[in-house]
Parts: sequence; structure tokens; C-alpha cells
Amino acid sequence: MKIGFIGLGNVGAKLAGSILRNGYDLTVRDLDKTVAQPFIDQGAHWADSPKEMAQACDMIITCLPSPNACAAVMEEENGIIAGLSEGKIWAEMSTTDETEVRRIAEMVLAKGAHPIDCPVSGGCHRAATGNIAIFVGCARDTFEQTLPVFKAMGRRILHTGELGSASILKVVTNYLATANLVTLCEALTTSKAAGMDMNTAFEAIRISSGNSFVHETESQVILNGSRDINFTMDLVIKDISLFQNIADRASVPLEVSPLLIDIFKDGEKRYGSREFSPNIIRRLEEATGLDILAPGFPAEMTDDEPEEPGYEVFATGQVPFQTQEVD
Repeated sequence: MKIGFIGLGNVGAKLAGSILRNGYDLTVRDLDKTVAQPFIDQGAHWADSPKEMAQACDMIITCLPSPNACAAVMEEENGIIAGLSEGKIWAEMSTTDETEVRRIAEMVLAKGAHPIDCPVSGGCHRAATGNIAIFVGCARDTFEQTLPVFKAMGRRILHTGELGSASILKVVTNYLATANLVTLCEALTTSKAAGMDMNTAFEAIRISSGNSFVHETESQVILNGSRDINFTMDLVIKDISLFQNIADRASVPLEVSPLLIDIFKDGEKRYGSREFSPNIIRRLEEATGLDILAPGFPAEMTDDEPEEPGYEVFATGQVPFQTQEVD
């Protein structure tokens, strides 16, 4: 299968690297060709336009920073849709609005191609090693056809159901991660203000019921002072606003979500939209006059687990498809 990949940013470059590392015929494209050059040097092809890529490849993956960026790549005169034909596959790996995915998917289906939404979760450090999780929303037969590609990019692959379901669940998980980040900032600052040793406080949280993926990653770069998690405040606001939109459409009266949006909009106003998201703790550092730092923590996260072959995971209580009986 020939794979095309558009969007070689923080996450996209690492996902594309896993595809290339696992022996696939890869074509790449980005607005900045210089970021594509390392892939070209390793044997990847370059596409002069999204249309050209869609014509040359069997599966075209987009991993872009916003729904608007994806719409432009898909719908422009020389966009992906213009180059699609019967049997080709478009896979959207961005964190995006499920209504937008479904809108674009209608145009993909009209060309006889198959749409997938397949965002990732687990951080840039796990994307680099191919150990990231991938949510996949699409028809089951399309999922099974593309599962080997997802196994090359990630470790745990979950078929979430119909198109759009993966995007909803990705936004849900990013919302939870944001809520955890804000409460960890409060917990670490309160620990410091109460006179706790911060290395001990980190370890107490890590071995307790308060532990989480966010603590084991973002708390470390907070305490280091780099706050570098390769994710920025504008992206947090995009994601938690998408979550709020889902709740609004379903008439769910959320209480915490609007507060998180306000907190990050204030952080963006103070520190800039491209500030690393863990630096939301600066609001508390400035309010208390404390520096929430400790020695011995890394400036950025790396995945110390060896790369493993990807595999499909199944939701609790569901029977794997291969063992289900058909009526």
C-alpha cells in the first residue's frame, strides 16, 4: 500500500517517521518543504500538491493543526478530493470537530473513496516510538483493511465505531487531560506553599490514587522548568472548546468545562497563544510568588519503552469481531 502524509508538525512528523521506518512506500507534503527533506533523504517521495498525492497513493493521511487547515487541503482546487478515486482512503489524524469530519467525508464518499477519522493520544514522545494509541472511526471493513498501517504507527488501536466517533472520544480525552493538568498545577503549588519537598510531593502523587498519565509526563517538565510538552495554549483552547461544543449540542449543562476555557484564555492572553500548555502554572506562581521547580526532572519527555508491534484493543464487555456470530 502506498501511503501519502500531509502535515509534518510535532506529531505528524513522528507518525510519518513510523510509517517510513516500517517499510511503507511513503509520499510526504507540508507547507514547509524543509521539514519534509529528512524524509525525502530516507527514501520518501515528495508531492507537489495534495491532488498529486491523492492520485499517486492508496491511503492519504492528513495531520493538521485545525479544521480550517484540513478543509483547505481537502477542498482547494488542487486538493485531496480532486485527486481521489474509487477505493482510495482518506484518514484524518488531526484532533478536529466530528461534524466537520463528517461534512468532508460526504465529498470523499462521493468520489468512491473511504473516509476515516483516526486521532492519536499519548503525547509526542510516544508518537516518536510508535507506542502511541490511535482511535479509529470508520466502517469495519475499512478498519480491517487499514489496520496494518495503524499498527505501524501506534501500539494500541481502538475501533471506536462509525466515522466521527474517534474525533468525539479524542476531544473527550483531551478535555480530561486538561482538567488533570489544571488540578495538578493547583496540587503542586499548594504542596510547595505548605512547605513540602517537591521531589517527595511528585513521588507521593505518583504512587497514590492521585496518579495519572498527565502527572507522569507534564508534572515532570513543570518541575524541570522547561514546561516543554510540545503542546501549546491555543491548541488546548481549540480542543476543550470542541468538547464544550459537543456538550452544547447534546444539551449537557457542564460546570468545569467553561472554567477551564476561561483559565486557558487568560493564560493565552498573559503568555501568548504559542506558550507551552504546562506553563498555565505560571498564573499560580505569579499569584503566590513561588517557583514550582525541583531538581532531577527532564526538560522534555522521551519514551523509554521499546517499540512494540501494534495491536487492536477491544472495549470492555465487547466480543472481538473475529469471534462474533453473524445472525
